[in-house]
Amino acid sequence: MRVLGKKGVAMLMAAVLSISVAATAGAAESSSGMQAKVVDGQVYVSSKDLVKALGGSGQYDAKSGTFQYKGSEAVPKVIEKVSPSVVGIIGKSTESQDGVTSDRYNLAHGTGVIIRSNGWIVTNAHVVDGLINPLVVTTDGNTYKITKTYSDPLSDIALIKINAKSLKPATFAKASQTTVGETVIAIGTPISFSLRNSATVGVISGLNRGVEATYRLIQTDTAINPGNSGGPLVNLKGEVVGINSMKFSAVGIESMGFSIPVDTVQYIINQFFEYGKIKRASLGLQLEESWSAIVGLPTDDPLTITGVLSVQAKKAKIKEGDVLYSVAGTRVSSVVDINELLKKYVPGQKVKLLMQTDGDIVTRTVVLADRADIQDDEDEQFPVDEDQ
Repeated sequence: MRVLGKKGVAMLMAAVLSISVAATAGAAESSSGMQAKVVDGQVYVSSKDLVKALGGSGQYDAKSGTFQYKGSEAVPKVIEKVSPSVVGIIGKSTESQDGVTSDRYNLAHGTGVIIRSNGWIVTNAHVVDGLINPLVVTTDGNTYKITKTYSDPLSDIALIKINAKSLKPATFAKASQTTVGETVIAIGTPISFSLRNSATVGVISGLNRGVEATYRLIQTDTAINPGNSGGPLVNLKGEVVGINSMKFSAVGIESMGFSIPVDTVQYIINQFFEYGKIKRASLGLQLEESWSAIVGLPTDDPLTITGVLSVQAKKAKIKEGDVLYSVAGTRVSSVVDINELLKKYVPGQKVKLLMQTDGDIVTRTVVLADRADIQDDEDEQFPVDEDQ
């Protein structure tokens, strides 16, 4: 766990909502996208659309003329459903005050989430980086050695492989379905490895947080402690909405944990399985954010180019001191904005940049570079199993 707070477990009760069903006339569409109709000033929605949007289940009672709606699965059911997809990860730590790692109790641990039944697991990069002889323990008590490891520190996502079959993969949510105030559950291995599959409950406190990370994060008040890293943040449908990564911890600070959203997690997973490494696109530029962007004020201030790092950017006649307003037609004000946008691209593709150079507004077309080449930091590459 990267410690960057504690909160008691909140209790959640499932609510049953009765909705009158009536014949309707006159159509409209709700802000959530559900089809709706208005009758005598009352808005009615399809029960099918309601269940799809909110989760849970419902049944029409013909005798009473009512539709009985039951909310998403209660917390205990969600934990029961997801826990088999959560694993503990433990190994000997290379970090010690005296630099000696022979102490059998000098251990570190974290959590992981099964993504494929044949043994592929996602976790945090900082969980597995530096671990000696790491082991994975599943909920049924079986222990496995890690046979393959891929770590991407920039996203803090790692993939590991164990020789196991018939594991239960977790279900991942769509990023667009996540909302502030939504109840979520964190499952993991906090503090002690003997506390595997501990669960805590809270809400999503905020989205799109740019907090000491390459990509945007989910903020939650769910209790996340050292060892929860790499574990799932789950909604009440039993879907993983994020991978827990870090927290703020200091006197006067409580309940501020952060998770990597599923869209970033899936981006890294898909890149690995498609290419065997992360082909991360880069503008090839060193950028400086405005004062407003740095302190977190709402701003449309552009970024200033302080260095031209790639051959491609130099060929596009971009130079130090130029100002960057937009990338591929999207306004950008921070480095995180650009990182998020470039997840849709791979090196070698072209994008148009709206810039100011020598007082003139111009459009430059730049070929995206490979960030690994610019950093002179070669990505590790692993073969893809035929049984994936």
